[in-house]
Amino acid sequence: MDPNDIVGKAKEDASLPKATMTKIIKEMLPPDVRVARDTQDLLIDCCVEFINLVSSESNEVCSREDRKTIAPEHVLKALEVLGFGEYIEDVYAAYEQHKLETMDPVRGGKCGNVREMTEEEAVAEQQRMFAEARARMNGGAATVTKPPEVDPCLETNS
Repeated sequence: MDPNDIVGKAKEDASLPKATMTKIIKEMLPPDVRVARDTQDLLIDCCVEFINLVSSESNEVCSREDRKTIAPEHVLKALEVLGFGEYIEDVYAAYEQHKLETMDPVRGGKCGNVREMTEEEAVAEQQRMFAEARARMNGGAATVTKPPEVDPCLETNS
């Protein structure tokens, strides 16, 4: 791999693909704004440092719960601890969207004849999941009622 494709000081350092990061930086700015190469490198280094910071705190949260695997709720709690609480709902929504986009239809569903949620059902489910995540992050202070589970294989597509 070309060393210019990865930003990082040493092989053991975490790094991100430079071309991908440059594309993200350019997409975030107006088309008439140019970014110097050393500024791009600095932004990429900041991204790497942010990922290291969130990963480290997520690991601390996970360890305090005597867990061995970092779960999404550990990352959300880490964001809160680090002072990024205002981003938690957006991060959680992005995570849920990622799960939907990457779900293996063969393993994800119990049958191939599942009806899709209406927009109202999806919004209600999203709000329930947000409330559940907030409750977990607040030490389970609030109880969230989950709608009764319905066997999707028994539903009809009418």
